[in-house]
Amino acid sequence: MSTRPLVALAGGTVFGAGLTVGGMTDPARVRGFLDLFGDWDPTLAFVMGGALVVMAIAWRIVPGMARPLFEDGFHLPTRSDLDGRLISGAALFGIGWGVAGLCPGPGFAALAIAPADAAIFVIAMLAGFVLVRLTEGKR
Repeated sequence: MSTRPLVALAGGTVFGAGLTVGGMTDPARVRGFLDLFGDWDPTLAFVMGGALVVMAIAWRIVPGMARPLFEDGFHLPTRSDLDGRLISGAALFGIGWGVAGLCPGPGFAALAIAPADAAIFVIAMLAGFVLVRLTEGKR
């Protein structure tokens, strides 16, 4: 048996736990962070700052690696252009994040904490994925 599924499970579990401990699965906290001109809650800025520190360290280590630990090679994006699809997708993501207070990772993690509330978000998100596939075709 390949270790790849176990590594993915462990990584996803740590990620979900981090989102939960950091408060990213609490829609009220997320909306409080996005409310810059009201009762702003800066807590998530520290969560994002912690993520930036981890990624800064990773970006220093990765160039010295011949390959990832559990993969045959690195799969980095090759495109750097901005197009209407990317910009409209980012805008929809931001609107959805502001309205629901959740984005995909925290939405799935929230299924373990508040399944009824999170399920509505996850089902709507998955329906959006299907709608894009049906209207744009596979890419």
